[in-house]
Amino acid sequence: MAHGDWLGLKQELASSRRLVLTLLSFLAPLALWSAVSYLPFVWHPLVHVTVPGDVDYFTDDMEVPYADFNNELAKVKAAGGAVPEGYPVNPVYLPAPHKVARAFYTAFTTEPRLPHEPWLHQSLGHSIRTICWGFFISSLFGVPLGILCGTYRFFSRLQEPFIEFFRYLPAPAFGALCVAILGIDDGPKIAIIFIGTFFQQVLVISNTVRKVDPALIEAAQTLGARGWQLVRRVIIPASIPDVYTDMRILLGWAWTYLIVAEVVGTMSGITFFINQQARYRNFDNVYAAIGMIGIIGFSSDLLLSWIGGLIFPWKRKNRTGKSARSWWPKRPVKITTVEVPVEAGT
Repeated sequence: MAHGDWLGLKQELASSRRLVLTLLSFLAPLALWSAVSYLPFVWHPLVHVTVPGDVDYFTDDMEVPYADFNNELAKVKAAGGAVPEGYPVNPVYLPAPHKVARAFYTAFTTEPRLPHEPWLHQSLGHSIRTICWGFFISSLFGVPLGILCGTYRFFSRLQEPFIEFFRYLPAPAFGALCVAILGIDDGPKIAIIFIGTFFQQVLVISNTVRKVDPALIEAAQTLGARGWQLVRRVIIPASIPDVYTDMRILLGWAWTYLIVAEVVGTMSGITFFINQQARYRNFDNVYAAIGMIGIIGFSSDLLLSWIGGLIFPWKRKNRTGKSARSWWPKRPVKITTVEVPVEAGT
C-alpha cells in the first residue's frame, strides 16, 4: 500500500494510522460537543438571568430563551428602567463535557436521596445480571438450534419459517404478557432480552454454520464420518470460531434491549437510576450513566475478542496477513539430501 494511500480497498492500514483513526472516532464527536458547550456563538439558545432588573417575571438563576430576553431588555431600556443581566447558556439537558466527566465519580459517591433507592453501583450490577441471565438462557437454546438448522435441512424448514416471522415482532410488545406470566420483578425483564435475541441468534448462527467449507464435509464423509459424528467432529469445530464472533455481536444486541426491558414491571437497574436523575434534573448523571453502559459493553467486547484470540489462535491474523504467531522465532530446519540410485537404461 502506498505511503499516502489511506483508502486502499480491503487493505489493512498501518498500526499508526489505525491508532490515529481510532482516536479520531472518539475525539471528533467530543470536539463537536465541546464546541456546542463552550462556544456561545455556536449554540447557546438560553440566557441565565443573574439580575432580573425591572422585568416582572424574571427571577435570579432563571433561564429564558435568548429572543425573549432581548425583547424584555429592549422594553426596559425604552422605559428607562433597570436592565436585566445574564449570560448565554445551553439547556439543562445538555451539560458540558467537564460536568459529565465529573459525574463519572460523583454519581458513585453521592448518596441516594431516598433510603430505598439503590446506589449507582447497585443499579449497574442489577442491569449486568439481567443481561447475563437473558443472554445465557437465549444462548442455551439458540446456539444448538442454530447449529441444527444450519446443518440439517429438516430442522431448517421446520423451524426457520416461524422464526423468520417471529423476529419481526417487537420484543417490548410482549411486556404486558411477560408481567402477567412472570410477575413484576426480574422475570419479565429477562424474558424481553430473551425474546429480543433468541430468534436473531438462531438465524445468524444457522447462516454461519451453512458457510462451512463443503470440501471438509465431503472429506469426512469419504473417511466414513456419518450423522452426529460428522456434526461433532467436523461442522462444529469448523464453525465455532465464527459462531463465537456472532455471539459477541449478539451480546451487544442484548444491551440495546436493556432500557426497554427494565421498565417492564417494576423499574430497576440503570434505567431506574437514569429516570430518577432526569426527574431531579441531574442530566450530567444521566449522560454519565449512559456512557457507563457504553463503556461496559465496549470493554466486555474487547475482552471477549481477546479471549477469542486465545481460544482460536489460528483465526487470529496480524495486519500484514501473516499468522498471528509469525513473530515467534522459528526453529532452524536442517535440510538433508537423499541419493536415489538410478538403474542403468532408465
